[in-house]
Amino acid sequence: SKIAEEDTTVKTETPVTITSISTEILIESVELNAVSSFLLKTNVKVNANGYLQKANIKLGDYVNKGDELFSLKTKEATSLENTVNQLDSSFHFKGSISIKAPGSGYITNLDHQAGDYVQDGEQIATISDAGSFVFLLNLPYELTPFLSQNNSLQLKLPDGTLLNGKIEKGMPTADAVSQTQSYAIKISTNKMIPENLIAKVIFIKKTKSNMISLPKEAVLTNETQAEFWVMKMVNDSIAVKIPIEKGMETADRVEILSPTLSKSDKILLTGNYGLGDTARVKIAGKK
Repeated sequence: SKIAEEDTTVKTETPVTITSISTEILIESVELNAVSSFLLKTNVKVNANGYLQKANIKLGDYVNKGDELFSLKTKEATSLENTVNQLDSSFHFKGSISIKAPGSGYITNLDHQAGDYVQDGEQIATISDAGSFVFLLNLPYELTPFLSQNNSLQLKLPDGTLLNGKIEKGMPTADAVSQTQSYAIKISTNKMIPENLIAKVIFIKKTKSNMISLPKEAVLTNETQAEFWVMKMVNDSIAVKIPIEKGMETADRVEILSPTLSKSDKILLTGNYGLGDTARVKIAGKK
């Protein structure tokens, strides 16, 4: 009858989009932190008791070895100056001691200013050696076997700047809590980079070429992540479940070890979640 003809089961079709495999280089990597640091810092100390007469530096200034940073006048020189000037005002007695930079670099600490009284051996400033500037990579110790393939790497600063770096040496101690070892990364740049800046470093663990892979969204798994599968089109409207064995994973792709897929295979990219072993689907854009 006419009613019976209309009472046929409505075939639900899930809208989907499809993708296909690609063969490309897959790079398995981890993102690590590296902190900028001056490895060599020189303390500027005074060698006599007295008053700082003048300061030629400000915090952040760059100084060269031998530059006069301060002049210092001892109490004895001040007393002698007063006596000499009383006897003969035309005799300009100075009696000041020049405090010079023991090395080249940036003034990163300034403990005193002109007019302060300081004592013999007291620290008045710190010079951070510009030549010792590095990024210290905090490397989990289990990743040390991969160091040889990461001699040259790229650092990304918080402002998006990319810098090329070269791993130079490892520090002789590891952090007791995190079990990371610090490695010095030397960079070459004219950009002024402050100390304690955290950069992101892509550390490569494995590289494979000509690997068959799919986008991560195409690979499905169960709750325990014990099984993995994809949904493959067998014709224009039916998709079936294909169990797979996966290999390497990157941020956006998964290596498919088995079965062997071909470029002509249409694999569901979206709309694949929750589908049964065999499902009626409708490819988006197709009528």
